[in-house]
Amino acid sequence: MRVVLNSLGFEKHSTYVRDYFDNVNMRKSIYMSAVIIVLELWMIIRLTLTIIREHLQDNLIYYFEKYYSNYIILLSMGCIMLFCAVRFLRGKLKNRAIIVITKCVFMVVCIYFGIKVSLNDYAKGEQILTFITMELFSLCLLTWRPVSAFIISGVSFLYFYFSIDKMVAVNTGDVGTTLATQINFFFMWISTMMVCIANYNGIRTQALKAENLQEINTYLSKLSVEDDLTGIHNMYYFRSEAEKLLNYVTTDRENIVFLFFDIENFKSYNEKYGFHSGNDLLIKIAHMIDDAFKGSLVSRFSDDHFVVLTNVDGAQNMIGQLSGEIKKLQKEVHLELKCGAYKPVDGEADVSLACDRARFACNSIKKHYDRTLRLYDKSLEDKFQLKHYIVNNIDNAIEKGYIKVFYQPIVLTENAEICGFEALARWQDPNYGLLSPASFIEILEEYRQIYKLDQYIIESVCKDYREAIENSQPFAPVSLNFSRLDFELCDIVGFLCDTIEKYNVPKEYIDVEITESALTDQQEFLPNAIKKLREVGCKVWLDDFGSGYSSLNVLKDYHFDVLKIDMKFLSSFSNNEKTRPILNNIVSLTKQLDMLSLTEGVETKEQFDFLASIGCNRAQGYLFSKPLPIDDIRAKIENGDLKIASKYIN
Repeated sequence: MRVVLNSLGFEKHSTYVRDYFDNVNMRKSIYMSAVIIVLELWMIIRLTLTIIREHLQDNLIYYFEKYYSNYIILLSMGCIMLFCAVRFLRGKLKNRAIIVITKCVFMVVCIYFGIKVSLNDYAKGEQILTFITMELFSLCLLTWRPVSAFIISGVSFLYFYFSIDKMVAVNTGDVGTTLATQINFFFMWISTMMVCIANYNGIRTQALKAENLQEINTYLSKLSVEDDLTGIHNMYYFRSEAEKLLNYVTTDRENIVFLFFDIENFKSYNEKYGFHSGNDLLIKIAHMIDDAFKGSLVSRFSDDHFVVLTNVDGAQNMIGQLSGEIKKLQKEVHLELKCGAYKPVDGEADVSLACDRARFACNSIKKHYDRTLRLYDKSLEDKFQLKHYIVNNIDNAIEKGYIKVFYQPIVLTENAEICGFEALARWQDPNYGLLSPASFIEILEEYRQIYKLDQYIIESVCKDYREAIENSQPFAPVSLNFSRLDFELCDIVGFLCDTIEKYNVPKEYIDVEITESALTDQQEFLPNAIKKLREVGCKVWLDDFGSGYSSLNVLKDYHFDVLKIDMKFLSSFSNNEKTRPILNNIVSLTKQLDMLSLTEGVETKEQFDFLASIGCNRAQGYLFSKPLPIDDIRAKIENGDLKIASKYIN
């Protein structure tokens, strides 16, 4: 029923659909009015020539009242309609009421003209074509709601019918219409209404399609410049507008600054309260920053990061106020606003580089709870250049062998004999010298290049094993550190299996360490990857146990072969009386869960003896050896400084 009512015009049009109908009608009005103007001019000229030719000037008043007046009225209305339609389509006529009134008057004049002329024609025994033509012109060429067309045509047809029904029919000499005329007249009205309905619904369908397409385009346009979660601008818009701003000659470059905001502990907030609450928090913070920097460029960079391009004046005070407001939003999880600032120098116009430097400054004060703002300066510039050097040269370093594998021994607590090694990466760079993992691991993870390093370490360890076997040298099982991103960026398990097979390495010689923090990210692919590693015969270790917030949940949800206790537990071994019972309970827990325990960071004999006394299976630390190249490890074994378990001596 609703569909039928809508097709008959019983619906409220949206602004777009209404304007679409107006536009279509005005375009059609141009053709109609042009035709009418030409026809009426021709009729006036034709009548004038007839009067002159037949010397009927004495009856000029009669002809004016009967013909000229009608022609002039219709001609004038055609000119007015043409004028209004042209101005409307050119955007110079904005008042819709004028358009509607003009269209209605135009329609009334046309129908009136058709009725009057056709009544004269009918009285002379001629056809009523002018009436039918004007009805079609007014109701079918122009588009009306069918319900309106029904009323207009019904009134005009009935008026015309009753008018001719009172007249004497020339063909019969009787007053009134014949049955055939009545039937024909009814069919003409029905045909007119059918055309009106079809015309209206055709235009309506086009209008609705066009409106839908416009809504889609508007939505896509909005997505291209607006962040879909927070509703503030996205980085595409920010980069585009910031680049324009930097290149304006009127921009005071000495007084602008790029700000990079990060919400410290947002990840913990997400874990505790869920992603919906986390998203609500992000939306609030986004609009707080946007409101604080009105008139400046504000954008969501990614995750819980935001960037702003604003004036230096007042920026520091605004950052301080924002920091206080954000602290009010925290619940049980402590939230901190961190901000890095970068001022472009020497005509710089690289927006991405400016954001990167502001971000680097922001990252430099993470975990420093006494600092909210850090300005990018010369001291950070050197670190920033190193960061980009690492990202840009990791492939070259791997290709040229600048990446070295260092091995740190893991010993049995019962006899201090080596039962394994941990493979650690070092970067021996020709420009920067020896780079520790702290210099490049996080950077490679940030830029999603870490899998290249880890694949290279896998290959190098397997190659070292094969060389040791072929040269009858000792070699113990090696644990490899896998990043969470390895499982996301490549098939690291497949690569490990292929490499083990390539160098014919027994699977019991390769263990995999996965950090506790990697398992709290709720990534679906990690459980499957761990299961696959165990299925192919590799032992899986939980690294850095106790460093995060979800240790016990991790033990509950996953099965590990070795629990590696974080070195932080031993950092306060001598002056914190709680350390010993905590370690004792952790070791006891591993036995109940059928796992081996390993404590890293062992530096004193007192620590080692205590671990042996509580039943900790393995130990690792500088008490035994720092990480060294494989040749130095072998030299220490040969010199007796290190002792390897007999089962690993070839």
